[in-house]
Amino acid sequence: MDLSNVKIGFALTGSFCTIPEVIPQLELIVHAGAKVIPIMSEIVYKTDTRFGKALELIWRVEDITGGKIIHTISDAEPIGPKRMLDILVVAPCTGNTLSKLANGINDSTVTMATKAHLRNLKPVVIAVSTNDGLGANAKNLALLHASKNIYLVPYRQDDHDKKPNSLVAKIDLLIPALSAALLGEQLQPVLI
Repeated sequence: MDLSNVKIGFALTGSFCTIPEVIPQLELIVHAGAKVIPIMSEIVYKTDTRFGKALELIWRVEDITGGKIIHTISDAEPIGPKRMLDILVVAPCTGNTLSKLANGINDSTVTMATKAHLRNLKPVVIAVSTNDGLGANAKNLALLHASKNIYLVPYRQDDHDKKPNSLVAKIDLLIPALSAALLGEQLQPVLI
């Protein structure tokens, strides 16, 4: 896939267990020629977890993309007025961010980046990763499915025995979903 000259915002939110699976996709997007502007939620930017240190993740993402990470609301706001992106990816997208996007709540770097980008009627690709996608967040996921310029990376139940409400994007379909969204199409099937 050739993504030469495509300006992609790539936003990471706090599904910390999924981030290690997302980083190789970010590398593939950069290797496909895209100009990637990295974005992180405030939580991802400053939180050390059992999955890694925040500073190590920051260094890795900035090394891969060659750019400084947008990690504040004020730095994310110009994305819209300056028309900085052709497409925005939110991967992984937590249930918290999912619910905020579905309900128009704008109180974080990632929600500001998304709101600012959507004002230009450009596509947003969401790679869901939430333990309540088939529970309290099911209605929010449905709202996003019906929203203009929102596209979802195909997803599946994460662990139907131990976490029956959990959903996770099939992250290896991120680039095909991104490519389809650039054409105004939802990659199918959505449910895997």
